[in-house]
Amino acid sequence: MPEKISVLLVDDHAVVRAGYKTYLSLCDSIGMIYEADRGESACQSYDRHHPDVVVLDISMPGIGGFESIRRLMQRDPRCKILVFSIHDEPIYASRALKAGAKGYIIKSSVPDTLITAVCTIAQGGIFIAPELAQRVAISMVNEQDKADSIKRLSPREFDIFRLLVNGLTPREIAERLCLSYKTVCNHSTAIKDKLEVKTMAEMTLLASRHGLIQSPYAGTAGPFEAR
Repeated sequence: MPEKISVLLVDDHAVVRAGYKTYLSLCDSIGMIYEADRGESACQSYDRHHPDVVVLDISMPGIGGFESIRRLMQRDPRCKILVFSIHDEPIYASRALKAGAKGYIIKSSVPDTLITAVCTIAQGGIFIAPELAQRVAISMVNEQDKADSIKRLSPREFDIFRLLVNGLTPREIAERLCLSYKTVCNHSTAIKDKLEVKTMAEMTLLASRHGLIQSPYAGTAGPFEAR
C-alpha cells in the first residue's frame, strides 16, 4: 500500500486552514496534516515534521510567502511547495516558481484542484492552475527580457512593493509585516532605485502594467477564502 502524503498547511487565517484540512482529510491519499499561521512557524514545523508537501499562502504577515519559499528551499532543496493564493496574476506564479515552488493554484479554483495539485507535486510533478498555465508560460518567456526591472526586487522588496502600490502606507505595511517603520522606508527607497522610478505614481503605473493592482472585490468568491 502506497505511503500516505503528509501536508503542512500555511495560512494566517485559522478558518481557511480548517477548510483546507477538512477537505484534504477526505482524500485517502492524504495522511498527516500539520498547520502553521505564518512563514516563521512554517519553517520550524517543516524542520520538525518534514512533510511531503507544503501548501502555502503568499499574503501573510511576518516574513511573507516569497521569503518563506526562499527559506524553506534553503533548508531543504527537495522541499515541495504548492502556493495556494488569492492572486491570479501571472507574475505572482512566475516569481513563486522561480523561488522554488513546484506549483501554483488560486483560491477561486474548483476544490478538486487542491487535491490534484498536492498529489501531483508529491509524486515529483509540477502543477499550475489550468486557468493560469498559458498566461504563466507566456509571462515567464517575456521575463527573459533583461529590462524587466521588477524581477530585480528581493522577496521582501516585492512584498512591500505590491502593498505600496495597492494603497497601504509605510506604517500600515510595517504593522502588517511585523517590521519597523524605518525598515519599510529603507526598503521603499531601495525599491524605487531598482525600478528606476521617483514617484508613487510611476511605481503604481509600472505595477498596473504587470497586473499587480488588486481589485477591492478580489477574493470574495473563492470557496476556500477567508476574505
